[in-house]
Amino acid sequence: MWDTSARLLRLLSLLQTRRDWSGAELAERLDVTPRTVRRDVDRLRGLGYPVLASAGVAGYRLGPGTSLPPLLLDDEEAVAVAVGLRTAAGGTVAGIEETSVRALAKIEQVLPSRLRHRVSALHEVTVPVAGAAARVDPDTLIALAAACRDCQRLRFDYRSHDGSATVRTTEPHRLVHTGRRWYLVAWDVERAGWRTFRVDRITPRIPTGPRFTPREPPDTDIGGYTSYAVSNAAYRYQGVFTMHAPAAEVAEVVSPTSCVVEPIDEHSCTVRTGSNSLDSLAIYVSLFGFEFEVHEPPELIDHIRVMIGRLGRSVTT
Repeated sequence: MWDTSARLLRLLSLLQTRRDWSGAELAERLDVTPRTVRRDVDRLRGLGYPVLASAGVAGYRLGPGTSLPPLLLDDEEAVAVAVGLRTAAGGTVAGIEETSVRALAKIEQVLPSRLRHRVSALHEVTVPVAGAAARVDPDTLIALAAACRDCQRLRFDYRSHDGSATVRTTEPHRLVHTGRRWYLVAWDVERAGWRTFRVDRITPRIPTGPRFTPREPPDTDIGGYTSYAVSNAAYRYQGVFTMHAPAAEVAEVVSPTSCVVEPIDEHSCTVRTGSNSLDSLAIYVSLFGFEFEVHEPPELIDHIRVMIGRLGRSVTT
């Protein structure tokens, strides 16, 4: 009896880890016969879990039910969920702070002491810094995440940085969080190209559109692609600099939405950043506090010489 109960919990845990399982895969994971898997699936259904079955390779799937089944988490997953809820409770996503606190209380109540100490230690030594980061509607995040997961076209109203409004039809690919803002990486159907959209400027039009066949992504490193898109591509001038400092040290003084930092060797790195003003570009990079060389744009080199003269004359006596 205890073996059967333990196996049912293991089966439920497997069904939660991915969308579809074949009967043969489940039998191999549980070290039982396919017939035993079928009986255990029937037992789960008898307990109220909506296990869906279909012919072919995708044999079993845990579907939505009338209530949330118990989530079976390993140690690292439990810590990640608890930390994430603490972060959400701090107000990084609008409107879910109170809900996050309630959910966190339930999770911490059942956390083993060894995990509760890990979560508490991280919380006690972390001090949030108040900032002006735009807050995101959680319903918008959920709608975008579902469209990305299910490969469904998504139309939405979009407000650009200058306040102009457009309607976009997209094939959403991934959501990217930079620590301050959420971005959607998607193929813009009308403009026939990859675009990066700030989620706080998106108002989805529901229901979503038809399914699409996923395209080859614009980069294997979607995080790096997003960082470049929001720190360089949108600006009039794209600066390229060599910093005479390790990439790790430079990365500590910049954000991924302002610069792309690429190591050259252990003593230097390349920095790519953008601006609509040559003055702003020169001053911004000089404030990093490292020796550097300018490579692009070419006009920045002459502009810096002019700035040097202007600054020198300002202190002459």
